[in-house]
Amino acid sequence: MDIKDKRIDDGKAFDWGRTSAEYARYRDIYPEEFYRKIVELGLCIDGQKVLDLGTGTGVLPRNMYRFGAKWLGTDISPEQIEQAKILSAKEGMDIDYMAVSAEDIDFPEGSFDVVTACQCFWYFDHETLMPKLSYLLKDSGKILVLFMSWLPSEDPVAGASEKMVLKYNPSWTGGGETVHPIHIPDAAYKLFDLTDHGEYRVDVPFSRESWHGRMFASRGIGASLSPDELAMWDREHKEMLERISPEKFNVKHYMAYAVLSKKQGV
Repeated sequence: MDIKDKRIDDGKAFDWGRTSAEYARYRDIYPEEFYRKIVELGLCIDGQKVLDLGTGTGVLPRNMYRFGAKWLGTDISPEQIEQAKILSAKEGMDIDYMAVSAEDIDFPEGSFDVVTACQCFWYFDHETLMPKLSYLLKDSGKILVLFMSWLPSEDPVAGASEKMVLKYNPSWTGGGETVHPIHIPDAAYKLFDLTDHGEYRVDVPFSRESWHGRMFASRGIGASLSPDELAMWDREHKEMLERISPEKFNVKHYMAYAVLSKKQGV
């Protein structure tokens, strides 16, 4: 399913379904401290029902499953949801999934304790979505927004790979990240209060293969380039990694989270 949004990549179409197999293999990269931080916040734990928006291949619910929450993962891409179901079934995990856009989710009032949005919050129509999430959440409900990105100005491998993305996809707007709080749109503040946030650096381990796969399974490459462009990028990126990186290395990233608490009486 092609997605076009003038806010993203100057409106160039992308389709996560085109890279779902690689996404399933190479995008499950969050370190343990990422998940432990969520638990420390008292979220996504035993006794809670969690709605995960933009679940992709179910990375967040699958890795948080051990903490006891009941998860429902949704995504606009049927191919991503299919991969999520396959991976969850392999592990014997009882996780529900639905292929549906966030704006079209329909459940009774107060159905969820927590809504999570990992690596996807900027894709949504917030004017439509935020009232819906307020309705779906219990009175004490919270939204947890999560994000992780490489740091191109601090890490030479990340910086070189990012330049190559822009060479093949000049309209890509996903680069140039620095450590900063997650942006929360004005539409959210009408119904939610920002009650916590944090940002911290982490080193994430990769091999040449896994970093190449992680770059492939991105919006700027696998989800948007033509087959001919992909073949050229694939060859050039592999050659570059052989020149500039050892077989195994760390890539500097930062992580960020924001907790939005539902306002009372609104």
